[in-house]
Amino acid sequence: MPNILWVDDEIEMLKGHLLFLEGKGYSVATCNNGADALDLVQETGFDAVFLDENMPGLSGLETLEKMKDLLPELPVVMITKSEEEQIMEMAIGSKIADYLIKPVNPNQVLLSLKKILDGRQLVSQAATRGYQQEFGRLTLDMQQLRTWEEWANFYKKLLQWELKLDESPEEGLKGVLAAQKKEANELFARFIANHYEQWFSENERPMLSHELVGKVVAPQLRDGKKVFFLVMDNLRYDQWLAIKPVLSPYFHHKEEGLYNSILPSATQYARNALFAGMMPADIKASQPQYWVEDHEEGSKNQFEGELLDAQLVKLGLGDKKSVYQKVTNLRGANKLYDTIHQHKNSDVLTVVYNFVDALSHAKTDTEVVRELASDDSAYRRLVKTWLEGSPLLKMLQWASQQGFTVVLTTDHGTVNVHRPSKVVGTKHLTTNLRYKSGNGMSYQSKHSFVVKDPNKIGLPKQHIADECIFALSDLFYVYPNRYNHFVQYYRNTYQHGGVSLEELIIPYAVLTAK
Repeated sequence: MPNILWVDDEIEMLKGHLLFLEGKGYSVATCNNGADALDLVQETGFDAVFLDENMPGLSGLETLEKMKDLLPELPVVMITKSEEEQIMEMAIGSKIADYLIKPVNPNQVLLSLKKILDGRQLVSQAATRGYQQEFGRLTLDMQQLRTWEEWANFYKKLLQWELKLDESPEEGLKGVLAAQKKEANELFARFIANHYEQWFSENERPMLSHELVGKVVAPQLRDGKKVFFLVMDNLRYDQWLAIKPVLSPYFHHKEEGLYNSILPSATQYARNALFAGMMPADIKASQPQYWVEDHEEGSKNQFEGELLDAQLVKLGLGDKKSVYQKVTNLRGANKLYDTIHQHKNSDVLTVVYNFVDALSHAKTDTEVVRELASDDSAYRRLVKTWLEGSPLLKMLQWASQQGFTVVLTTDHGTVNVHRPSKVVGTKHLTTNLRYKSGNGMSYQSKHSFVVKDPNKIGLPKQHIADECIFALSDLFYVYPNRYNHFVQYYRNTYQHGGVSLEELIIPYAVLTAK
């Protein structure tokens, strides 16, 4: 039975309220002054306190302050006759759980208690009931999806349920949703295999990586806005949904959408295409000095600033002052934050932030990270917790203060892989676990989206016989040599480069300062 304390110097006038709460299953203790209330909360384990603001002796606000010093986590509901804004602000500043204005009726009090004591449980129960009712409709809907837009909307629905069920203790139901998502990924992979190549010869297609700057960033610059262009490497759509509330105090969400990463959904290809405004084959053909092949030494993304500047010229925005920065570790992040004021007059300040990508790779190599990011839900929480304490959040706060419009996006997502698929080839094949390119490969066709001519999907090739294969759903490629060792090593790690909802359907957002 929940144990409640009600503190009011006219407590005898509230007998009806007390009887009502007792009838609803609450145990209610009372006292008529702040000093006694402070003694009681130390002696008795109360679940919540109702506290009158206007009392002789210790006032309600003074009592609240001392009570929070003693028991910071104790939920306190302030009750007052006053509608003065200053009193409301002081009470809220002391982290009250709720604020009620007299006269209060018993149902108001009951609602406040339910929000405080049962809120999470009620939300969890509602999510459980809602998904149980929706399950059949989702199963039917996924069989009838015909366009990329329909798939994007369906993916949104799946993630909404996934985030709602994060609050639920129903592990069995989460398992049902995971199985439904896996089935959706199998069907989406088939959709991509049937349509992706056609997108390069048809007008009707989703926005792809190389079109984002022209369609989202350029309009802001043409409107005279200063743009903070943030590319968070490897940020999935569900992770964006998790971090949105962290940014809401500083930004209005002016525009938000989804688009499709190009294949391979890997940094070398997708991010170079993003900054160049053209597909990788076109980069190699028109700006070969900025393209580094898979087998060549050196960073594959070392010319992103130059590619972006060239794209801005092509878009008629060559007069805009453009600054490009890349952050790969905490030292670099702190250094950029310390000097970021130097770029306040830039027209477009581009920051590539590599933490989320580094985290996904660390899960492969580091046991501690494997435990911290054991599944998608834990991964989301980890990304949100990181952002809340990171220099990046300080940079975004600065951008808001300086009046920048923030365009936030990623280059691709990542998927938790579970099932191995054997592939045989020469030592010159690419090392990525989710895609392979080269010639003379032997593989299981049913596990792959096979592209016999990479040029048809905008990719360069070294030899005339080169082909590409992309792993579907949660599969990953493994060579026969030490097969069992590498299966165990890479299973349940986050990889990218292939075909899945998580890797290909990625977010962008346009945020304006509050």
